[in-house]
Amino acid sequence: MIKKTLCFSNPAYLSLRDGQLVIKIPEIQNSKGVLEELKEKSVITRPIEDIGVLVIDNRQVTVTSAVLDALLANNCAVITCDARSMPVGLLLPLYGNTTQSERFRVQIDASLPLKKQLWQQTIQYKIINQAAVLSECTDAETHCMKVWAADVRSGDPQNVEAKAAAYYWKNIFRDVTGFIRDREGTPPNNMLNYGYAILRAVVARSLVSSGLLPTLGIHHHNRYNAYCLADDIMEPYRPYVDRLVVNIMARYGHDMALTREIKMQLLSIPTIDVKIGGKRSPLMVGVSQTTASLYKCFSGKSRKISYPEM
Repeated sequence: MIKKTLCFSNPAYLSLRDGQLVIKIPEIQNSKGVLEELKEKSVITRPIEDIGVLVIDNRQVTVTSAVLDALLANNCAVITCDARSMPVGLLLPLYGNTTQSERFRVQIDASLPLKKQLWQQTIQYKIINQAAVLSECTDAETHCMKVWAADVRSGDPQNVEAKAAAYYWKNIFRDVTGFIRDREGTPPNNMLNYGYAILRAVVARSLVSSGLLPTLGIHHHNRYNAYCLADDIMEPYRPYVDRLVVNIMARYGHDMALTREIKMQLLSIPTIDVKIGGKRSPLMVGVSQTTASLYKCFSGKSRKISYPEM
């Protein structure tokens, strides 16, 4: 079943009733001029089990602890946003798999050579997908990208990833004057940041579901980063976000603020079609296949991560 992404950009009361998320609009519920019958009809319900990601993008959204308990029990990722509507917090369940401790152990015991081989695969797929986006969305030469992907060695000691990234970012938004990929930079950096945050939540959620620690990366290591492994595994999926942003810009223009309409399009990221092993599925399902294959690599049952190829 495809899980849904819900975003609350306006004031709302969220409570739980019979396994259902109950959504009430304060403006209607607190109005003395609205009949009780109409107030009741304005209440919306959604099955908790159908929700994969929930985004709280308004400081006047009230959530009961019962809702949070139910969401986490169903392995839902809860994202909170700041005053600029940018994601700043991520809430995940502590336990997502019945063999949690065993899976933690094999992840922690993974050898350095294995991690380096997994990182090699990760970067190869990332560069291949970046090349596909350049080929689809620009007239830039992509042969060099394919050569670089083939040149990536175990652990990427020559940092081919950086070379490919420099070429990629130079060409993907050529129509945007002076574009530099920077978290604090001008648009479309804001859309990229938002999209990557949604992707990161999807990947972290799936890692927990696979019984893995999102903190313990195969390459990224940062004492202040609680999601190093999520940042590793999302790399080959980033080009899907980039392509979506390119398409949004083609429709709305370059100098874009994060309007509600644009955020709704970015929130469709979990449902984007991806292809793994010749089979198509929504991105959220594809990520689950990727994290499940990662556990198989840690446990010695496989040597290859199942990544999407565009």
